[in-house]
Amino acid sequence: MLNHLSKAQIDTITLWYLVQHSLSSFYKLEKYFAGVEHAVNTQNFALWHTLGLHKSHLQRLAEFQSEIGQQKFQQLLHSIQKNSDFILLADDADYPAQLLPYTDKPPILFGQGHAKALLQPQIAIVGSRKPSAHGRQVAYDFAYYLSEKGFYIISGLAQGIDEAAHQGALKHTGTIAVMGTGLEQTYPAQHQQLRQQIVAQSGAIITEFLPDTPPLAHHFPRRNRIVSALSLGIVVAEAALKSGSLITAKLAADQGKVIFAIPGHIYSEHHHGCHQLIREGAILVDHPEQIIEDLALPTQWQNQCYLEHSQKLQTVSHPVELPPHLTALYNQLDWVGQTLDALASKQTVDVAHLTSQLMELELLGVCMQQAGLYLRCRSPQ
Repeated sequence: MLNHLSKAQIDTITLWYLVQHSLSSFYKLEKYFAGVEHAVNTQNFALWHTLGLHKSHLQRLAEFQSEIGQQKFQQLLHSIQKNSDFILLADDADYPAQLLPYTDKPPILFGQGHAKALLQPQIAIVGSRKPSAHGRQVAYDFAYYLSEKGFYIISGLAQGIDEAAHQGALKHTGTIAVMGTGLEQTYPAQHQQLRQQIVAQSGAIITEFLPDTPPLAHHFPRRNRIVSALSLGIVVAEAALKSGSLITAKLAADQGKVIFAIPGHIYSEHHHGCHQLIREGAILVDHPEQIIEDLALPTQWQNQCYLEHSQKLQTVSHPVELPPHLTALYNQLDWVGQTLDALASKQTVDVAHLTSQLMELELLGVCMQQAGLYLRCRSPQ
């Protein structure tokens, strides 16, 4: 539960509420008014009518300015505070760096659990909501193995493959669930206990949707783009030809992610979708170690570094604590790697100072340099 909402958070929530989760309208208004705070300034509301916005947004704006509308909005803010453990805005230091390159990144994320889980190296596992017993077991086994190697498993909290993947990951590091509804509800409802386990075991539940957002069909592709964008690669464990997982795989391919597909019996309709993905260029895998091997080299460096540090941590009783002056830079790092110039373009310090800070992070064991790229190799505990 949040005790306080900052002005920046309230402004972003206001605009997100008025445009009814429309990414195009949100970023259009932010750009036009040179900032969210100016877009929701009451003195600028008259200009909204000149920007060609959808009539539903203008209707919501008119309602928002009424007494009843304000009461409704205050109830929304109360629900957000009650159900959220953290809120991340796109310009926050803790906002996942993996999402930043995408023009359709969510401007706000509502979460329960541990926000730092989003900064961990993640592999997505998705698949059918009605898998075979074999497919469910394979998803569980792959998640179990990959989480044992230090990767967080990310999926969509759905029935079937998603559920099995979350359960397998809970045996080791943790898991992240991205929802297609508001945080105050669990969909499907029978996964309430699973959701509680995820939060209790260093994981996170996140959504871009405001409270009282129902589980509508078009919300799940939006959810899936976040699942994919946060991950280093996406594994389709089992899918029929008409499975929604194929849509997720297409989104992942558009984002430049590595797609893995687990094959099955050629006569099994449960696997026809995976076989189609393989024909279209997905990487066939029959063991989770192949996923680690086939991901980009920086991911292999990350995994090796993680294992080395895990061995050291067995003899160290205290966690690594990041000094406050290094937090923003560490949060900017990702698990793939960035050049010094790319890091410098987002920092206010000079290159010499930035190099010094990177060296401090390397000495703390949370950053490494490979082939001119700086990347995370573990997280503060």
